[in-house]
Amino acid sequence: MPYSTGDSKITDATIAEMREIAARYPVARSALLPMLHLVQSVEGRVTPEGIEACADVLGLTGAEVSAVATFYTMYKRRPVGDYHVGVCTNTLCAVMGGDLIFDRLKQHLDVGNDETTEDGKITLEHLECNAACDYAPVMMVNWEFFDDMTPESATQLVDDLRDGNEVKSPRGATICTWREAERVLAGYADGRADEGPTGGKATLAGLRLARERGWTAPGGSSNADTQKED
Repeated sequence: MPYSTGDSKITDATIAEMREIAARYPVARSALLPMLHLVQSVEGRVTPEGIEACADVLGLTGAEVSAVATFYTMYKRRPVGDYHVGVCTNTLCAVMGGDLIFDRLKQHLDVGNDETTEDGKITLEHLECNAACDYAPVMMVNWEFFDDMTPESATQLVDDLRDGNEVKSPRGATICTWREAERVLAGYADGRADEGPTGGKATLAGLRLARERGWTAPGGSSNADTQKED
């Protein structure tokens, strides 16, 4: 297997899964994004071997795959810990406390941005907008949301992760390891897709207000009559 060099974990089974992912799409190169997530699930990052494997399966050049892997911030070129902890420091989250949270976690974990703790448990990174401004300040652990955070709750969160305690997102999902989450993003279900609610109070505030006041969409029936709260 030409890609299993050094410490690479890309095996024949991984290549078979890459081909399986590619077969899901009418145009095979459309499979590159989930294939890169698959690489991260086995390698812990996007490695040169992973890039070459993707390129070979899809009939692309290594440069074409690298261009994608370096464009999107969810693809990592350095090893990621068991838990990728992201703190939104974009405008609204920052002024609501995101900057304070990020500074507290850097001190508490003794790491800088995009660095991993010595025990390999936590990789800390500041994130751009998570599109969850109604819950600011927001954090993510392995891409699961943690809403209305404070420096104190953020510190407790990373301590629980490092101690091996079960952690659940306020939106319901049980936090798995980063590699397990990457495999889900590659398109392999973990059987927990329906955990938790689909929308919280802040997200559904407008819907409730519309129901209370009898508001309807212009020229149509009320959306409030057709949507359900969880």
